[in-house]
Amino acid sequence: MLISAPAQASEAKADGGKVFGWVEKATIEPWGAMVKAKLDSGALTSSMHAENIETFERDDEEWVRFDVEVEDEATGDQDEKSFERPLYRDLTVSGAGGRDKRPVVLMTLCMGGERYEEQFSLRDRDGMNYPVLLGRRTIQSLGLLDVRKTFQTTPNCSDDAPLHRYEDKEYSDKIGAAS
Repeated sequence: MLISAPAQASEAKADGGKVFGWVEKATIEPWGAMVKAKLDSGALTSSMHAENIETFERDDEEWVRFDVEVEDEATGDQDEKSFERPLYRDLTVSGAGGRDKRPVVLMTLCMGGERYEEQFSLRDRDGMNYPVLLGRRTIQSLGLLDVRKTFQTTPNCSDDAPLHRYEDKEYSDKIGAAS
């Protein structure tokens, strides 16, 4: 039996499930800068705006140092922070412009009162409308996506807000496969 998207969204809300719009506000944790995040079902891996990306070695492991400069949606101010994270993996992206190799790190976002640790490829998204793009791997752990709506949740996370750790999640084997 087929159920329409509006019926599924209403059912999810009635069951206490979360429904997200195609654009949501999120905070980059533990920094707290609020950004607009586009939920993009056409992308597999999430992406975050980063500049001055450089890899380095720490304790015989590869790490990534990068700067994130965004307009904080809560204040309207330009805000910048430097991060250092272990390199999770390298990602090669192919598109109309050719092939691009990007580092991937684990970062945490707050959306809808819960924190989500996810893989993010780092890329200079300065010319893009959204500094954060959430791909299918992230979307499947959030809840339902209603592409007709925006801003369905508020990023309000306290220190004790639930944290969905990347290593604890189960992802569908078919999330990146064509049917």
